[in-house]
Amino acid sequence: MPSNPKTLLTEEEYLVIERQAEFKSEYLAGEMFAMAGASRRHNRIVTNLVANLDNQLRARPCNVYSNDMRVKVQSTGLFTYPDVVVTCGEERFADGENDILLNPLIIVEVLSDSTEAYDRGKKFESYQSIESLKEYLLVSQNSRRVEQFVRQSGKNWTYSEAHEPGETIKIQSIECELELEDIYLKVK
Repeated sequence: MPSNPKTLLTEEEYLVIERQAEFKSEYLAGEMFAMAGASRRHNRIVTNLVANLDNQLRARPCNVYSNDMRVKVQSTGLFTYPDVVVTCGEERFADGENDILLNPLIIVEVLSDSTEAYDRGKKFESYQSIESLKEYLLVSQNSRRVEQFVRQSGKNWTYSEAHEPGETIKIQSIECELELEDIYLKVK
């Protein structure tokens, strides 16, 4: 008995659907993947990150976006919604809608049980092909822990983490610092 082949969407078809949808979906290789809703802890951490970064970057030509700014990884065709994105200088968008960013400088993902393996694995692998990307942060919502990957040259990234009270994450590419306590403010 023949199976029914999947109907794959073009990028254009995805964008027509996505721009009218009530709920966000990622896109890769012709398929849309619905995104799950975020927990209170997840939202609180994203809010803290955006507020802290935006305050530090207020007088500079940089922007901080929360999880509604779509990013396209041109080399893989992935359309995704990182939890936090930072840009500096001229932003490049895929089209005149200005809702598909092509040149993020920093991407932050807040880990959840359902996305952690993907955020650490295939998604990070895809992100690494974005030439403008200088730093990638993974923020745990289950413990006070931030992992930082900083591009050195080519495919080389250095790794560090902060998890002790009083530790600070130094985001070199934008000369900002995030106190671990500030990231987890009001997070129980």
